[in-house]
Amino acid sequence: MDTTLDPTVNPKTPGRAGGTPQADPSAVRRAAWAGLIGTTLEQYDFVIYGTASALIFNTLFFPNISPAAGILASFSAYAVGFLARPLGGLFFSRYGERLGRKWVLVATLMLMGGATLGIGLLPTYSQVGLLAPALLVACRFFQGFGAGAEQSGGATLLTETAQIGKRGRLAALVMTGAALGTALGAVAWIAAQLLPEEQLMSWGWRLVFISSLLVTIAAFVIRRKLTESPVFQELKEQHQVPKTPVKEIFANGKKPLFIVMFMTIGISAQSYTYQVFMASYLKNDVHVDPTFIPKVLLVGAICGGIAAYGFGRLSDRVGRKPVYLSIVIALIILPVPTFLALNTGSHLLITLAMIVGFILACQGAVGVTMSYFPEIFGSRYRYAGVTLGREFASIFGGGVAPLICAALVTAFSGSWIPVAVYMIVMAVTVLIASTMAPETRDRDLTLAANATDREVTAA
Repeated sequence: MDTTLDPTVNPKTPGRAGGTPQADPSAVRRAAWAGLIGTTLEQYDFVIYGTASALIFNTLFFPNISPAAGILASFSAYAVGFLARPLGGLFFSRYGERLGRKWVLVATLMLMGGATLGIGLLPTYSQVGLLAPALLVACRFFQGFGAGAEQSGGATLLTETAQIGKRGRLAALVMTGAALGTALGAVAWIAAQLLPEEQLMSWGWRLVFISSLLVTIAAFVIRRKLTESPVFQELKEQHQVPKTPVKEIFANGKKPLFIVMFMTIGISAQSYTYQVFMASYLKNDVHVDPTFIPKVLLVGAICGGIAAYGFGRLSDRVGRKPVYLSIVIALIILPVPTFLALNTGSHLLITLAMIVGFILACQGAVGVTMSYFPEIFGSRYRYAGVTLGREFASIFGGGVAPLICAALVTAFSGSWIPVAVYMIVMAVTVLIASTMAPETRDRDLTLAANATDREVTAA
């Protein structure tokens, strides 16, 4: 256990609550807006890419193979972004612990926005041949590299800045931002699909990616005015900032790191199954009108964003663990009725099923972890712990989930049952890991000890 700071000390000084230094209200507001709009950009980038993967990239970048193989190739390129995320997490977490949360969030923002803009300017296969998918994969890699520290950084900054008793609801705004990004991505595709097919495939899809420049500029303006979290400022003043945070977390924080990883893998798999794979499934297997898909994603995202804040607020009242466990149990039950609803072809039932999926898997569960995960780690390597735990999990969760689901449908002649089984198994692994996690609500965030070293009860 890390004993650099005495975990039994809980100082009560002016400007502190429960031992945790408090930021002024204006800093809290700026952090909330920064977390929200930064994650809006990240999710916007991923959603427009994921939707394009499901609807058009197989034609534009992988045209010389069968439609099913084209979908698999398109989702494989999509997965590259998730493979890059832990590399970005390793790179940026060091600077997030040493230099502060703010400047890492600015750097990741510019990297993600630049990569997305680059995708909108790429030549297609018909123009440059195999160079086109190679460039697509490269842009996707840098997109993921920047995203590797984005949500974790925003969650850590907000959790360390928020007032005790309000951490859950404020940190959950990161996932409200993610929902807003999904909604904006859906609106962008709804608008693009109003174009004639020829114009959509020639230049309309490019405008969807180039439009991310507007979100990038807005996020940059907000983030450059951020102040560092009071917890990080105190660590810096006390010269407790670690020189090698990644080394420290493997020396002192392996248990919380693996708990966070296994609490994330299954949720990430379910989340991106709803956000990405379902679009392909509805188009290619249920044969719904492709213009309906962005609309249902829009409605689901709006409901999910509201739910993220609601579940975060509920976790402030009753605790992180019971709220998270309840959502996970629901996710074990959900896949079978979801596919039964989707296969009716009814727009109403499809919309209802997707709304529930977004509320629970895409935003609700992850919204609770935005405060839960930072509270699990001690103060010296919190950023690194949350980032590495979440992003290594993303490889085995969201990164490969659409690819696995598409492969299962292809291998089993269009049957949805193997996909439902896969989703259930993923949720069960999360349930097992969650039972091992401590309750962390209202924890003193200046403690160097992990919550798993000394379980902290709610104040």
